[in-house]
Amino acid sequence: MSKELEKKLNIHFNNLELLERALTHRSYLNEHRSIDKSNERLEFLGDAVLELIVSDYLYRKYANRPEGELTSFRSAIVRTESLANASREMGYGKYLKMAKGEEESGGRDKDYILANSFEAVLGAIYIDQGYQSCKKLVTDILISKIDNIVEKRLDIDSKTKIQEVAQSKYSKTPTYVVLKEHGPDHNKKFVVGVKIGNKVIGKGRGASKQKAEEAAAQKGLKYIEKA
Repeated sequence: MSKELEKKLNIHFNNLELLERALTHRSYLNEHRSIDKSNERLEFLGDAVLELIVSDYLYRKYANRPEGELTSFRSAIVRTESLANASREMGYGKYLKMAKGEEESGGRDKDYILANSFEAVLGAIYIDQGYQSCKKLVTDILISKIDNIVEKRLDIDSKTKIQEVAQSKYSKTPTYVVLKEHGPDHNKKFVVGVKIGNKVIGKGRGASKQKAEEAAAQKGLKYIEKA
């Protein structure tokens, strides 16, 4: 399986075991006692490599932007959701090694597992191939999205935006209420409403209250823009 991903990455690993380890979730070790290393250390390294690549690009491309904005832009591109989507583009979920229980609970498509895997693979590439190979991968998959983030200020999350707009337009601060939650503890789903005063102006769904609130805020912003 790792050979297949190696072709997709267009990288010939000197030590293919590094890629195998990068795809090994810690839950896998519980069912395979002969395996003693997960991808967590590679994830740690890949996180640092990723931050350097993105920081270097932002520093050079946006020479007149202040440090605070550069930090915000970087956070937007390296956040969990962004890295998870990058992993989906590469199909990492298909190659992950994890415990049966983790897989049955949807582990191959969980944002945080996919995001961690992206960083772990980057860490493996760094050790095996060096910085330039990492830079090429990040440039191909992530850097191309930065200009759109900067232009549309997508680094400012919807909850912050709706708070600013609502206070400006209505002199009120939005509030959030959980309208519904369902599913087992390991796979809960939430429906959250965002309110201005007593009126629900947007509803959002998500696997956590935070994600549902963000989705609700996005819907609420569209409502305010049309009002």
